[in-house]
Amino acid sequence: MEARPLLRRLLAARLGSADDAEDALQDLWMRVADLDATQIEQPIPFLCRMATNLATDRRIAAARRGARDGAWEEVQPQSGEYADPERIALGRSELAEAQALIARMPDRMREAFTLFRFEEQPQRVIAERMGITVSAVEKLLRRAYQFLQENRDAQGADRIGRRRPDSEGIGNA
Repeated sequence: MEARPLLRRLLAARLGSADDAEDALQDLWMRVADLDATQIEQPIPFLCRMATNLATDRRIAAARRGARDGAWEEVQPQSGEYADPERIALGRSELAEAQALIARMPDRMREAFTLFRFEEQPQRVIAERMGITVSAVEKLLRRAYQFLQENRDAQGADRIGRRRPDSEGIGNA
């Protein structure tokens, strides 16, 4: 008990907080209670060494906990990343438009595109399945991407054309 103030100062200096020092001191006393005191030749240096080791263990654990928590927070979505009802509705609308575009593709083009993009089949497997060459699959996919781009651009122009009178009216008001 005579070493308590010394150990508390030592732990406070190592841990940087009187409260953390008190917690560590309690842990130290719990560990010491399990020891056979008759086998310890120099109890004060022994307790100081135990306190130093305990403080080091706590600092390492705190650093690991901070790194783990920081890494966890970095990968958590920010509030702006959560889908709000407007974003969900917009996403569903865009998905429906994309599905309608794909449905308008010629059959072979749609089949090659669907197998490649959605079922993640290699072009070689698609060629075997469709009974065509890999080069023909590449051409079908190139045409499918071109089809989607042209039709998406056309739909985008329609949307812009529909909005333009409103935006012009606002600007002229």
